[in-house]
Amino acid sequence: MTTIFDAPEDFATTALAGFAAIYQRNVRLVKGGVVRSTKVPKGKVAVVVGGGSGHYPAFAGYVGPGLADAAVAGDVFASPSTAAVARVCRHADQGGGVLLGFGNYAGDVLNFGVAAERLRSEGIDVRILPVTDDVASAPAETSAKRRGIAGDLVVFKIAGAAAEAGKSLDEVERLARHANDRTVSFGVAFGGCTLPGAAGPLFTVPKGQMALGLGIHGEPGVSEETIATASDLAKLLTGKLLAERPEGSRKVAAVLNGLGSTKYEELFVLWTAVARQLNDAGLEIVDPECGEFVTSLDMQGCSLTLLWLDEELEALWRAPTDAPVLRKGVIIAAEPATDEIVDADGPQSFSPASDASKESGKCIARLIGNIAEALKEAEEELGRIDAFAGDGDHGQGMRRGSAAAFDAAKTAVAAEAGAASVLAAAGDAWADRAGGTSGAIWGLALRSWSNALSDEDKVSDAAIVKGSRLALDGVTRLGRARVGDKTLVDALVPFVATLERESAAGRPLVEAWDAAAKAAQEAADATSALTPKLGRARPLAEKSIGHPDAGAVSLALVARVAGAFLREAAAG
Repeated sequence: MTTIFDAPEDFATTALAGFAAIYQRNVRLVKGGVVRSTKVPKGKVAVVVGGGSGHYPAFAGYVGPGLADAAVAGDVFASPSTAAVARVCRHADQGGGVLLGFGNYAGDVLNFGVAAERLRSEGIDVRILPVTDDVASAPAETSAKRRGIAGDLVVFKIAGAAAEAGKSLDEVERLARHANDRTVSFGVAFGGCTLPGAAGPLFTVPKGQMALGLGIHGEPGVSEETIATASDLAKLLTGKLLAERPEGSRKVAAVLNGLGSTKYEELFVLWTAVARQLNDAGLEIVDPECGEFVTSLDMQGCSLTLLWLDEELEALWRAPTDAPVLRKGVIIAAEPATDEIVDADGPQSFSPASDASKESGKCIARLIGNIAEALKEAEEELGRIDAFAGDGDHGQGMRRGSAAAFDAAKTAVAAEAGAASVLAAAGDAWADRAGGTSGAIWGLALRSWSNALSDEDKVSDAAIVKGSRLALDGVTRLGRARVGDKTLVDALVPFVATLERESAAGRPLVEAWDAAAKAAQEAADATSALTPKLGRARPLAEKSIGHPDAGAVSLALVARVAGAFLREAAAG
């Protein structure tokens, strides 16, 4: 159980600050992550990695010569925001371009992808690399859908070694993708993990059983079996991975990874059996690693990762590295960095606004305050729904994001911002504080909605309806979800369609909104019958059947709260 903390919501940021203070030889703390504390040659490709916290030593522990140049850290099990990714990349960029590496999770894909677009518009050449090593999460023929687990370390090591050798961004990207294509992992769990402040674990494993094919965000496994001996467990792990051995492969890099509560001695016992299985398969093991590399807070379990080596990958795998989690070969000569990091975002300024728009901005801030209060009350229930096939943090993320949005909206109002600016600021703050997929989607939705508003005019009913369509278009374009995927989009699409239809028929906004909110609620309830096709719940589709999607449920809740606000406002 995760027991040492002050405030649960500050757990990730406090842990990162402590890590940076201890490993000053390797890293410097920046807002949202860490960067190398040693000098980096100008023109070098920057390898920037990241994801949610709770996986230590991933991802901050990967920063150092021969591995990563920087790491972005989200909240526990939540993707870092677009703003955080872009900010850390700017610190790491040395003019040679940036390779952005992350696990293949919906929130990371969205946030890192949007950040890459933003950085490219600023003139920074950025390539993105989602790691897809988990064989339990999708079959080989659709390997692009696989999750990234402990294979992150292997793929980032290859990318970091290539960048340290002075290779071009094109070549670093090619080698990293090559490594990703030849990396496979499989894991088991004997017990679930507990989020800081939570009353119990995100999932449990029946006594005497082990969960197979687990994720690293507190997701349960895809099936359960009786706990095996070390020898039988080694056969299980290696058997899953040897099934995807490339023809002619004779050498392999191996990483036996503990998930947080499995003791090193247990891993050493298991390694003897794993090594025997690999040797019996005719494989030469090159520089194996055994320990904790990608954890899941206090989860009890382990995973095995294999990288099928060829000549160029072997050289990069063996290349020197000097990071907190991984040291290989001779120490790479490095001098302390002397540049000053300027990390403050500074106060936000807003365009001049009319009195009418300022009044609308105040209304928007009050509405967001009501939404934040409702989501705070619903946090436990939304987390419970999310835990059936996800990681159980949806309620927490929605509470954090909406509270941050309310604070940002109040700040914007105090600065005399207009309606469009108030809503945009709220959206950015929601995404930045909530992190994860839901944070990115809600931030994107509110930011897109704000484009229908103005800082010069009072918010009109027509602008509200138009904004709903812009929000839907933004979410579906960058989030890539469609109706039937069991996501927030299943509720958002009927909400927008109903709002547009009822408004076009001449019904007042209050009535049109109520009809739309009802459609969203019915659609959210109907997601119980669906199986997820995107996100962390996808590999656990069967566990999700019979339970609604947490994102759709929360959207319906927000729609109801907004409807009540509109009715109250209309009543005077």
